[in-house]
Amino acid sequence: MMIAMTLAGQGSSGFAIRSAAFQASGAIPSKHTCDDADTSPALEWSGEPAGTKSFALVVHDPDAPAGDWLHWTAWNIPPMTHALAADVAKLESLPDGTRQGRNDFGKPGYGGPCPPSGTHHYVFELFALDAMLNLPATASRRQIEQAIQEHHLSRATLTGTYQRAKA
Repeated sequence: MMIAMTLAGQGSSGFAIRSAAFQASGAIPSKHTCDDADTSPALEWSGEPAGTKSFALVVHDPDAPAGDWLHWTAWNIPPMTHALAADVAKLESLPDGTRQGRNDFGKPGYGGPCPPSGTHHYVFELFALDAMLNLPATASRRQIEQAIQEHHLSRATLTGTYQRAKA
């Protein structure tokens, strides 16, 4: 299930997300995929609206054969945070209070691109929220997305692509 929002691309308030690892619509380096270290890319953002109390991140692959594949969820990212360093620990709870849910690989935290064939798109959606989310790390994707919709102020997106090398 993907969040249905009318906003596309950069948020209406100038809210934007970017990565030093790849450009918008560009290729995600293999070190951030199952073909290498599978570490999360560095992300940074700016321009969140007034009243932002937390951020939530949802990373998914809408091109997956089994349906929209969830690669990462993180919520309760503190409002003073404007970046996630590369290689975020794959833990349910981080020291700053950020929570990470289980991805569709069945593990907490980031699970990088690993397409079975072809070029896939990986959508990094960052949401500015008007509250912290009262959800356990065991929350389902549906529960997380419902809570995001209830507290959504703005959304910023960054899409990257990945295609595995032919053997």
